[in-house]
Amino acid sequence: MHLTQRFPDLRVAVLEKEAELATHQTGHNSGVIHSGIYYRPGSHKANFCVAGVQKLINFCDENEIEYERCGKVIVATDESELGRLDDLYERGVANGVQGLEVIGPERLREIEPHAAGIRALWAPGTGIADYPKVAQVYATNFAHSGGDIFTESPVQSIDRRGGTLAVQTPKGTVQAKHIINCAGLYADRVAAMIEERVDVRIIPFRGEYYTLRPESHHLVSGLIYPVPDPRFPFLGVHYTRNIQGSVEAGPNAVLALSREGYRKSDIRVGETMETLTYPGFWKMTAKHWRTGLSEMRRSYSKSIFLRDLRRLLPEISEDDLAPGGAGVRAQAVGKNGALLDDFSIIRGREAVHVLNAPSPGATSSLAIGEHIVQLAAEAFELRDPSS
Repeated sequence: MHLTQRFPDLRVAVLEKEAELATHQTGHNSGVIHSGIYYRPGSHKANFCVAGVQKLINFCDENEIEYERCGKVIVATDESELGRLDDLYERGVANGVQGLEVIGPERLREIEPHAAGIRALWAPGTGIADYPKVAQVYATNFAHSGGDIFTESPVQSIDRRGGTLAVQTPKGTVQAKHIINCAGLYADRVAAMIEERVDVRIIPFRGEYYTLRPESHHLVSGLIYPVPDPRFPFLGVHYTRNIQGSVEAGPNAVLALSREGYRKSDIRVGETMETLTYPGFWKMTAKHWRTGLSEMRRSYSKSIFLRDLRRLLPEISEDDLAPGGAGVRAQAVGKNGALLDDFSIIRGREAVHVLNAPSPGATSSLAIGEHIVQLAAEAFELRDPSS
């Protein structure tokens, strides 16, 4: 959308793997509009999230897309978490997040009457939105600007032909001078097709949710999160009221056995072997095997999942929980076993590759789009009509 708005003379096509847009990470996330608390000041996540929030809100207002600034509490349940809660407050202030407030148990009960904690961070600007609808409006605007969207067009191969890139899909070949790779769970594979050295591998992590039954929705007013473990880019099991009015509880974070492994039974041997033969996977496992085993136990045991949920909401019972959905996070892992925490967007001569754009990717999408277009303009020597 930004590309066609800034460079209206370009011919731009989107190759969409599925029959519909927003089928994977965009359509499976929790729908939260993050405010920018968690992220290291100066990082892409911090900068893009804080800038992206207001851009997204304005976009929703302009296009009549439903959203709600319901606010979020990040709850410390024991003394050991207080230092990390203070760190989050300092990060949020440093990132320019407005309205942050450290609150005690009484104020917490006013905001979330059923939550329990000894201290919390209140972020009133956090909200929820319908991201598939946002993506559809992006697509509509893109098409109105002359862009083409080809659905059911997964990229099979990319070859160089006479100064252009020939992108092969089941529906035919698309000839292009340049490529912007936003392939999510397959971003590293697309980069490899044009022999780009990226030094990361996408490892899929499935996040599984329960859904609160309708008679239990009153237990959650907005968003209730734990204090996260800073060693990992995951936020821990939490409660999220979504824009449709339902409440999700989760997710965990378990290794998926296929890149689109939304169910435990989704297994692709070739993709599993890609993970198991990657040295960075074993280095990551050596560092974090205890946490990995804990997540697996939680995946297969509703009672363990419930135990963790009760830390934030003691009243919750097994009867309150119904089976929910799942999402798969495209987590980039380095050869040294490090889980990339920040967004990773690299520029080559022929392509720009978005290699790591998990949460808060949806919140930051308009800011990320502007950044990608600027990288493309520089890498591809695009001429701005206004200059």
